[in-house]
Amino acid sequence: MSKKDKSKKSAPMPAMSAGLLRFFEEETTGIKVKPEIVMAIAAALIMLAILGQLQTNGLLPFF
Repeated sequence: MSKKDKSKKSAPMPAMSAGLLRFFEEETTGIKVKPEIVMAIAAALIMLAILGQLQTNGLLPFF
C-alpha cells in the first residue's frame, strides 16, 4: 500500500449535519401557523384582489 491509501483510510469523515441539527433544536417564540393555512390565506387574498379588480372595471354584475 502507498502512503496515500493509508492516509485516506485513517482520515475521519466530517460531520455534515452537525450545524443543522443544532439550528433545528432551538425553540423560537412566536405564532406557529401550519403551511396549509398560510397557503389558504394567500389564495384567498389573491382571489379577493382579482374580484376587486374585476369589480372596479365593471365586469362583475352583482356588486
